[in-house]
Amino acid sequence: MILDSDVLIEVLRGNAQTARWIATEASTGETLRYSPVSRAEIGAGMRAKEEMGIAALFAGLDAVTIDASTGELAGDRLRRYRRSHGLELGDALIGASALQYGERLATFNRRHYPGITRLALPDR
Repeated sequence: MILDSDVLIEVLRGNAQTARWIATEASTGETLRYSPVSRAEIGAGMRAKEEMGIAALFAGLDAVTIDASTGELAGDRLRRYRRSHGLELGDALIGASALQYGERLATFNRRHYPGITRLALPDR
């Protein structure tokens, strides 16, 4: 399962309910992954005092690979959903990764992922 940026941010903010949901998913053997896009988004907003916590969070997760196929799928998603859903490049790449690898996507924001049926909606 790929964890969207908003889910990772809730964990970093200390949201115990979201952290428990993720721990439950991991306890079932679910591989937890993130997109390099999420790493960039979170890193861009990081404060110096948050660096160690962010590094620790990402160290416990696997990254998905973004390649030419991901880019092609993301471009298609942008063409289809940019205007109707306000889809931006980052979410297009994250959604394309979920489709490309056939993984569930854990997110709090369904609107950013139209057409993706394998959404996991964590507790908040």
